[in-house]
Amino acid sequence: DNIEEASHLHFVMSMLSLAGLVAFVLAFSLGMGAIPWIIMSEILPVNIKSLAGSTATLANWMTSWLITMTASLMLNWSNGGTFAIYAAVSMGTLLFVCLCVPETKGRTLEEIAFSFR
Repeated sequence: DNIEEASHLHFVMSMLSLAGLVAFVLAFSLGMGAIPWIIMSEILPVNIKSLAGSTATLANWMTSWLITMTASLMLNWSNGGTFAIYAAVSMGTLLFVCLCVPETKGRTLEEIAFSFR
């Protein structure tokens, strides 16, 4: 009886984990994951758009690779410490965006470029 309950609980937890992962991927892809690409297309001047876009894409994939390769090692070191480091980096990113990324709604490319001066 206990084995059946444990098996059922394991199945339910597995399905909840899968549903959470799918929900995260969908939400990220439709929201925060797409925003940098949209902002890049709006704020970069035409003469550097391809080079800057390529550099930003390289940085994005290199960061993803770095996190993928180090997450397991960091989790073995400290579960809470790993997430504290990721939270600190996220807070730093939020601060950077709030202070350095200009609002683009209703502005021309020239107005956006002027805000970087």
